[in-house]
Amino acid sequence: MSNPSLSIIIPTYNRPHLLPRAVQSALAQTVEDLEVVVVDDGSPEPVKLPEHPRLRVIRLPENRGTAAARNAGAASARGRWITYLDDDDQLLPHMAEVSLAALANTTLPKPVAVLSALEVVNQEGKVTQTRRPPTLPRGKHFFLEEIEPGQSFLSKQTLVVERELILEIGGYDESFSSRVHTEIFLRLNPVCSILGVPTVTYQLISHEGPRISRDPSRRQVSFHQLVRKHKSLFKAHPKMFADFVYKHALMSYELGQKSAALSSVLWALRIRPRHILGKVTWPLRKSLRGYAMQVRQAPSKSN
Repeated sequence: MSNPSLSIIIPTYNRPHLLPRAVQSALAQTVEDLEVVVVDDGSPEPVKLPEHPRLRVIRLPENRGTAAARNAGAASARGRWITYLDDDDQLLPHMAEVSLAALANTTLPKPVAVLSALEVVNQEGKVTQTRRPPTLPRGKHFFLEEIEPGQSFLSKQTLVVERELILEIGGYDESFSSRVHTEIFLRLNPVCSILGVPTVTYQLISHEGPRISRDPSRRQVSFHQLVRKHKSLFKAHPKMFADFVYKHALMSYELGQKSAALSSVLWALRIRPRHILGKVTWPLRKSLRGYAMQVRQAPSKSN
């Protein structure tokens, strides 16, 4: 297929037990005018998949990370539109059809990209959460804007966007090992309208294996890197900035990083005190207060 409408890019690294499900869901779309591009990010054992006329596999000579793998996929893609699928997730059969139809009928200022809703599915196959994206016209700043109740910014995996536009803005920042979705949307939305579609098209599958988004050390480094890179944008949206830092504190606490959680809660309070005070739950206050007391009472290294 020389020039399909859509390229579905699947970056993968050392997940031979999960990848076939993702690939099959991409090939099973109700739209046939597409290709599936699997980018093997230097897996110890090269990816092996059954041949299919709409499937291509690209192998990188060494592991370079998810941002680099996504960029390699975009550079190789032949479709006007591209989307990405994590190798441990799956698409519903109508994902391509729903997304392309929405793009064909939108009246938003061009260029336009589309996000659709996703489901979080546990290991038993039960849907535990549904995330429906907002619509934001060109010139806004994704996840730093106020949105309607019931909408979520956590559906970035469903992005369908013009390949040329992704290349024009420089693709994913390969210096980031985590937060790559969040970072690129801060550069995309100012030059591209984001159309939110409430239809569920993507399933994020919970599993016991590692996920980059929950890697404690990567999350901390990339979080601070993100704030430094887009400092002016964050300062221009103090309420949402405070929310962003507070949510980072909650995730840090969940991952057992109490020092980082305490630091982030205090940071959020400095940005927007009254707003954050109304959010901090009593159990979290009690736990972090106890942790802070332990740190103060611990003997110094010089003793």
